[in-house]
Order: sequence, then structure tokens, then C-alpha cells
Amino acid sequence: MVDYRTPEEWEEVLGQQIRNLRILRNMDQQALSEQAGVALNVVKRIESGKTSTTKSLIKILRVLNRVEWLETLAPKVTVNPLQMIPQKSPRQKVFKPRTRKLKPKNELLLPDHSE
Repeated sequence: MVDYRTPEEWEEVLGQQIRNLRILRNMDQQALSEQAGVALNVVKRIESGKTSTTKSLIKILRVLNRVEWLETLAPKVTVNPLQMIPQKSPRQKVFKPRTRKLKPKNELLLPDHSE
């Protein structure tokens, strides 16, 4: 299923998830900000769906034991060794236009009306 949310909607969803985790762990915003080493205003902004730095988000997720969320955002990229081989361009056929041999005008067959 494809989700067509805007970046602002995603920020709001992420903020709600972080708020729910904080409440589930019986933490107030002040305690979370102190443990994460970020300003109280940063926690408030993230929870309300406002922008923040990636560094602040990582610090907060570490305190909430949700670093695995980051793994889903940036999975390991694997490269197939066959993709590293330079691809040869497909062979192209040589096109040589045909030349038509024209018969001389005097050899053209004309209907015979001599009968």
C-alpha cells in the first residue's frame, strides 16, 4: 500500500508516536529533554509535528529505546556483483541500403500491338 502523506503529515505522525512512547514510559517532556541532551523546546516542537534536526531526533529516539526506527529509514544497501560489470551496448546491425539495378530504357518490355 502506498501512502501519499505530505512531509508535514509525516512529521505530525512521527511526533504523535514519540509523544505516545514518552507517555508510555511515564516521562514528562522535561525529563526526556534532559536525558536526551536537547532543549525542552526541541521535544515540544517534535511532538507537535514541527521540524527539528536529525541529530535531535536521534538523541530522543535513543532515550526512548527506538533506535531501530532509524534502521528502517536507512536499510543496508547491497550491491549485486553482476550489476558492477559494465554493460555492453547491444550490437547494432549494419544497415546498407539496397541499390536497384535499373534496366536500360530500350529493354523495357512494351506490349506488342503488331497483331
